[in-house]
Amino acid sequence: MLPLIEDAARLVSALGSNDAWTISNAMRGAGAWLFGAVLTAVGGGALALIYHLSPLVDRYFERTLMVSCYLLMAGIIFVEVFRRFVLNEQAPWSTTLPPFLFLILTWFGCAYNVRLRTHLAFSELRMALPRLGQFACLCLDHLLWLVFCWIVVVTSLRVVANSASNFQILLGTDNIMQWWLLTSVPLSFIAMAARTFENAAEDITNLRRGRNLISPQAIGAD
Repeated sequence: MLPLIEDAARLVSALGSNDAWTISNAMRGAGAWLFGAVLTAVGGGALALIYHLSPLVDRYFERTLMVSCYLLMAGIIFVEVFRRFVLNEQAPWSTTLPPFLFLILTWFGCAYNVRLRTHLAFSELRMALPRLGQFACLCLDHLLWLVFCWIVVVTSLRVVANSASNFQILLGTDNIMQWWLLTSVPLSFIAMAARTFENAAEDITNLRRGRNLISPQAIGAD
C-alpha cells in the first residue's frame, strides 16, 4: 500500500511541475489508480453538492452542453457541406472538430441519463423484488457506475497526458491542442459520478421514509 501512495504522491508532484512529459510518465504508474479514485470521489462529491445547492445547474447543466454541442456540430456540417459543393472551399478543421463535439455530447448525455435512471433500469423485474432486494439492486448499480467512472477517469487522463506531452494539435488548426478537447472525457465521468452520488442519497432517503424505491423510467423522461 505504501508504494502505491508514494507513486500517487509522485504523480501529484508531477502535476505541480506543469510539465506534460513528466505528468504523462507519472500517469503510467499504479499510483494513477489511487489518484483517480480520489479525484472521482472528491470531484463527484463536490459537483453533487453544487447540484444540490443550485437546482438550476442540476436541471440544465448537461442539457445545455448537449444541445449546444449538437447545434454547433450540425451547423458546422451544414455550412461546410454547402461551402464544399457550392463554393468549392472548406474549412480544414470542419471534419475534425465535430467528432470531438459528439464526444462531449455523448458522455455528458450519459451522465444526464444516469440521473434519470434510464441506464441499468430493469424496472419491471426489480419492482417484483422485496424492498430490501430493490435497494440491494440500486446499491449494485451505484457501485458499478462508480467503478466504471473510476476506470474511465484514469485511462482517459492517461490519454490526455499523452496527447499533451506529444503536442498533438487538432488537425486543420494551428494552435488548438487536442488535449483541451479530450479533457471533456474525464470531466464527463466525474459528472457521472456526481449523478451517482445524487441517486444514492435519494435512494437512502426513500428507504428511510418508506417511499417507492423503483419506478418505471423512459429515455428522455424528466
